[in-house]
Amino acid sequence: MRKSRFSEEQIIGILKEHQAGMSAAELCRKHGISDATFYKWRSKFGGMEVSDAKRLKGLEDENRKLKKLLAESMLDNSTLKEMLGKNF
Repeated sequence: MRKSRFSEEQIIGILKEHQAGMSAAELCRKHGISDATFYKWRSKFGGMEVSDAKRLKGLEDENRKLKKLLAESMLDNSTLKEMLGKNF
């Protein structure tokens, strides 16, 4: 996945500018982002503070690691079942 040019702090700052009354089109032009990017950020980070965004990122990283561990253990389990099936 491609890394964003903007950090979570910057994204939340941009969204706070929008909440303060600046239009979405004006914000997009000012910061050089597309409308789709702005609305995607708003759906993901809308109403968050910086600490909430950092916590969200930590939870997403932890979830990614757990999914990888689960996939590896399921692969090991299926391999062992296959080996036991061939022996008997």
